[in-house]
Amino acid sequence: MLDRLAAEKATGSFMRERGTLHLSDGQVIYADSPDTPSLETLLTAGGAMSPDKWREALDEAGPEQRVGRFLVDSGRLPKGALELCHLGALYDAAFFVLGPGGGPARFRYGVAHWMGAVRPVPVDAVQRETLRRRELLHEIWPEAETDSEPLVRTRLPLDSGLPRRQRAILEHVDGVHTAAGISRLLGRPAFHTLVDIRRLAAAGIVAAAARRRTPRPAGVPTRLPGTSAGPDVALLRRLRNALEAL
Repeated sequence: MLDRLAAEKATGSFMRERGTLHLSDGQVIYADSPDTPSLETLLTAGGAMSPDKWREALDEAGPEQRVGRFLVDSGRLPKGALELCHLGALYDAAFFVLGPGGGPARFRYGVAHWMGAVRPVPVDAVQRETLRRRELLHEIWPEAETDSEPLVRTRLPLDSGLPRRQRAILEHVDGVHTAAGISRLLGRPAFHTLVDIRRLAAAGIVAAAARRRTPRPAGVPTRLPGTSAGPDVALLRRLRNALEAL
């Protein structure tokens, strides 16, 4: 459907369970998802502009679908800064909208978005970037439970060389917060948070809360007698990550 909409230069909203891609003339001009911080959060949490100025821009230019242009023309935000943050939010949300398990898609023709066209992105570019990000996460750590489940710390002691951004994530790993919640608390793109969380999972530092709560059935050994355990993929990945960090 998305390829067809691009070919016919459609304008409107491409909707799935995990968010929406907003199209104008067959290109993606905005994306939003409940799994990612909004553009407003990224701009205001990062200090690029105040919440009051953001609300003023929505009130002034939202009805005409030209908030992006207003932010630049009024001097509230440099054009380069807006484009960079806008593209980051767009690709961030598109990763979840186009991800597996997003459910069926539907399209509402003629729906214009209040942001307007800041820097339109071709549909095929959004699809390629989404696939690249999915492959990157799988390479870091192939188990996806930590992407959506509440996170808990393991008993593994922390390495003193752990990057500051990962330490900031660990401050919110409490068995309640998910990756999406932590992203909003930190005002960081959700995909960046997923990358760090998967690295922490590969290192054995965090795990999905549901997995930690699942007990091993009584009397079931870790390995059946007379069978080969094969390579411990999790351990190998942790060793590789530790070596790369040296």
